[in-house]
Amino acid sequence: MRAHIVERLRTSILAGDIPPGAPLVETVLSERFDVSRGPLREALRQLIEEGLVVTVPYTGTHVAPLSVEDVREIYSLRTALEIFAFEQVWERRDDRFRAELVRRNDALVATIDGGDDRASILTELAFHGFVYEACGHRLLQRAWHGLRGRLQLYWAAHHRAHGRRGPRRDSHDSYIAAVLGNDLAAMRHELADHMRRGAAITEDFLHTAQQHLSSKSKRGDKS
Repeated sequence: MRAHIVERLRTSILAGDIPPGAPLVETVLSERFDVSRGPLREALRQLIEEGLVVTVPYTGTHVAPLSVEDVREIYSLRTALEIFAFEQVWERRDDRFRAELVRRNDALVATIDGGDDRASILTELAFHGFVYEACGHRLLQRAWHGLRGRLQLYWAAHHRAHGRRGPRRDSHDSYIAAVLGNDLAAMRHELADHMRRGAAITEDFLHTAQQHLSSKSKRGDKS
């Protein structure tokens, strides 16, 4: 039951049916999904661990917010973490490492071609998560785990805004070339640029969304 509720909640959040920052009230959710509050609390705890949901004392439980400042913080931290992860594993990139990274990118492309937005988000997380798994740095792995929920929200919102079912098919081509190459400085530069592009696109989307809400609010005030 808990797993079923988690799946339904996660799907509603990533689809935008429950928007970023929205309050999650147990009585309302219990009625909406026709479930008891015990399994619902367990499901919310799991989504809090995943980073999709946040809880603040005396304020309540909410879907994780999406703001320009959040995007800047997440992507700046991701840049540092991912470069560090590749630095840790750089001298241990054997044939199995290379094959697995390519395999995960192939899996991502397959979900994009299949038009499965939810699956493309999960396969992109798996693609970027591989280096954290491979480096064996436990604190680094925990830090990555803490970012995953927000990244799912960002990617889902970005895909909806642009009418996509995932990132572009070739969005990781230069990334893979750099991290499987022999130039460490080039890898650092490409990863920083890759993250910068992602942050800029997401910030543009959030600015547009905020302007739309502001305009809608002003029209409402006039009426």
